[in-house]
Amino acid sequence: MMARWLIAAAALAAIPALPAPAAAQVENGVLYIYGNDRCPTNADGEEIVVCVRRSEAERFRIPQELRELEITPENQAWAVRQEGTMRAADSGIGSCSAVGIGGMIGCYGQAAETNRRIRREQRDAERNLPID
Repeated sequence: MMARWLIAAAALAAIPALPAPAAAQVENGVLYIYGNDRCPTNADGEEIVVCVRRSEAERFRIPQELRELEITPENQAWAVRQEGTMRAADSGIGSCSAVGIGGMIGCYGQAAETNRRIRREQRDAERNLPID
């Protein structure tokens, strides 16, 4: 039993230590560094590494490119898509259908909601213009 333990310990000692992962993110051959972090290089300083510096506040956040995601049918939440399915067979008052009395009343509500959403998106887009 002791021999097995010694063999296992020797095998673990023979595995070379892996380098610690970089605190920055590597994407498409570009290294993103944050705050005052140094761009890594070899011991002699001869290796060239392409680094992009971002503010320290961005270190633990979702990248800016992914935060401004426009909601399209492809990336819409399943629960939201299911709501549309549940309303597919609606009829009667407030349903926006040609079936039943007062079906057209719901068409105004849907049009008003669509218009409010479009205006809200335009207002948000104008508010988030980059300032140079």
